[in-house]
This record gives sequence, structure tokens and C-alpha cells, in this order.
Amino acid sequence: MDELLTVTTCRLDDPDVLEMIEEVQQEYVRRYGGPDDTPLFVGEFVPPAGVMFVARIDGRAVGMGGWRAHENDRDGILAGDAEIKRMYVRPTAQRRGIARRVLGAIEESAARAGRRRLILETGTAQPEALALYASNGFDPMVPKFGHYRHEESSVCMVKDLSASP
Repeated sequence: MDELLTVTTCRLDDPDVLEMIEEVQQEYVRRYGGPDDTPLFVGEFVPPAGVMFVARIDGRAVGMGGWRAHENDRDGILAGDAEIKRMYVRPTAQRRGIARRVLGAIEESAARAGRRRLILETGTAQPEALALYASNGFDPMVPKFGHYRHEESSVCMVKDLSASP
């Protein structure tokens, strides 16, 4: 029997999302020695300021990701950018195209919301994330932005949404 994968909007404080945020924080500890301290607020992921998505297989939360809007130029960020945050797929569901589906939902919703670019910050200890973004048309971004912009392991990427429908 085929499993049903859905990707729907939710809130950053949804219990399933909070559980997965804790899981991804533990992954950051494992890979980088500490959690991601980037401040996030629930209101940043409520339309029109942004959107959070959760991926579910047969109703079980297996992945997430979202974007938040930026309205002012600063530190390499341009007014009109949408920043991707908290992309994560649980280990038991990886390598099944779920991250790509969540990323597609993020890109489509940001373009519909009139965002001009998608930007993100990841790290060198996440080669699978770097490969996913590169294969989806993201390019290196200089100067770097964000909480970890001065860290050598920080990698920032950007994708122009002006060609998106």
C-alpha cells in the first residue's frame, strides 16, 4: 500500500513542529557542538510575514521547513527576501524526496507572496543540505548574513524568485 505524503501549513508552535525543532537542535549539537541560537518568533511564520510547513506521511509528522520575510536591507539581506528556516526531515523518512517537496512548497508560497529571493544559511557539516539547495538552483551568497555570518563553517545561499510563476 502506498503511503500518503502531505505538506501543509502550520504554526511554528505546533507540537509536532516543536518536537522536530528539538530533534534538529540535537543534530546541530552533534554536527557543530551546539544548538542553533538564531532567534525565531511564532509571528514571523504567520502569513503574510512568513509560513511554516509540516510534511506528514499517513498523518505522522516527518519533516518541516518554513520562511520568514525580511522588509529591510541589512547585512546582505535585501528588502523583499524570504529566509528559509528549520528545514528538517526525520532520519526514518530521509531519502524519500520529502525535503525537496517541502522546499518546493516554500519556494511556491514565497513567490506567491511576492518575495523576490529565497535566502538561507546552513553549514559545511550539512553536505546533504548543501547538495539539495544547489540542485534546486541556489547559488552561494556573499556577503554572508545571519547569526553565524562570521563563522567559517557558515554557508549562505540565494535563489532569485523573479522567474518563478
